[in-house]
Amino acid sequence: MDSIPDMDDSPNSAEHKIQNHNLIMTTAGMMMNSGAASSGVTLAASGSSSSSSPGSSSRYENQKRRDWNTFGQYLKNHRPPLSLSRCSGAHVLEFLRYLDQFGKTKVHTPICPFYGHPNPPAPCPCPLRQAWGSLDALIGRLRAAFEENGGKPEANPFGARAVRLYLREVRDLQSKARGISYEKKKRKRPPLPPQMPPPPHQHQPPPGASCQ
Repeated sequence: MDSIPDMDDSPNSAEHKIQNHNLIMTTAGMMMNSGAASSGVTLAASGSSSSSSPGSSSRYENQKRRDWNTFGQYLKNHRPPLSLSRCSGAHVLEFLRYLDQFGKTKVHTPICPFYGHPNPPAPCPCPLRQAWGSLDALIGRLRAAFEENGGKPEANPFGARAVRLYLREVRDLQSKARGISYEKKKRKRPPLPPQMPPPPHQHQPPPGASCQ
């Protein structure tokens, strides 16, 4: 599971300095604990507060709110600080690349003997990265949160073409390096029932003809 540090909003923090709390990423998303002033901001697909009702919908909404707060804290810590209105796809890519250094997903390099091996038999010095699925889920939640907080769809930095291309590149790279497929399996359509041939046409005698 991948871990990511949290945002530090102290005035003396250096650029992109983050309090190194643990952030746990699940298969559906990732958890980020923020060390911001009054309370922590958590980023996790499976996390839910005590006041939330059980169910995937409430968990998703809670997670989306925490993701949004965490990204807002990241913009605040940016040097120079960034306002949301000035945030672009390039800043989103910067955020994703920053998170990469705290990943725990082994991504083999082409020169590694385990490149393309889904279950390496031994350790190797290849770098650890954030899993593509976690990044993809995070961007989906942030994209929705941007528009829910008054952002215009055409100005959504999380839906920028550069972000989509980056996620596609990460998916393809990790798929080859780890020897796994991220392609969605197509559902097989049930076979159509065999069609019965039409009944043979019977010749009808003309009117007035007598049968012998």
